[in-house]
Amino acid sequence: MNKNFATYDMFESFRQGGELMGATAKAFWSNPIFGLTPSPLPASFAAWGVVAERAFSRMVAKPDWNIETVVTAGREYVVKVEKLVEKPFGDLIQFKVDRPTPPNRRVLLIAPMSGHYATLLRKTVISLLPNCDVFITDWHNARDIPVSKGKFDIEDFTLYLVDFLKYLGRDTHVIAVCQPAPLALAATAYLAEQSPDHQPRSLTLIGGPIDPDAAATDVTDFGRRVTMGQLERSVIQRVGVKHKGFGRLVYPG
Repeated sequence: MNKNFATYDMFESFRQGGELMGATAKAFWSNPIFGLTPSPLPASFAAWGVVAERAFSRMVAKPDWNIETVVTAGREYVVKVEKLVEKPFGDLIQFKVDRPTPPNRRVLLIAPMSGHYATLLRKTVISLLPNCDVFITDWHNARDIPVSKGKFDIEDFTLYLVDFLKYLGRDTHVIAVCQPAPLALAATAYLAEQSPDHQPRSLTLIGGPIDPDAAATDVTDFGRRVTMGQLERSVIQRVGVKHKGFGRLVYPG
């Protein structure tokens, strides 16, 4: 059973080398001195470098939100990103808009935790800001969280959502995108039973597998052919020594 990041890190090294090779070719063959020759080869090599660099590139660092202002009712207001709740595996953040009258609608966006960052929902945030007070779950990369911080599984994810919703209060509209859709439903059901005063006002689930068997796909067919034990042996790996989460079992996204 492969329980380490060795293979993953090896391919990451290959990717970085390919990206560097493409960037070098682009920079070299884009030199203006090659404009003195009628040959089309320098331009072709430069174009190859551009394509190679893009093909081998990936999101290494978390991008900035880059949401500085929002226009509401014809006026432009400043937007500030503030952390409201900080936890080891994720934070609750707010896009605070400096406008005289806050909107009546409060929205919590639940982003997926799957090797990406919540900034992938940047355009969704921008579309909601003019008419809503927007909050979002900002999950951390599991490979960067020390083992001493404990585990983080489906139950912990759901309880994080419960805590965030308790913090925001019952007048919150919830929008869960993709992976966290069933967990948002579970958190809502949990609150309905344990703490009705903190139930969200509405729940919108987008692209989430609430009932995968309702419509068979290649993914569900694959799921029927393998067991949890097979998945654990083949895809779950242990974080390597060069990351803060050394020793943590993860599924590399």
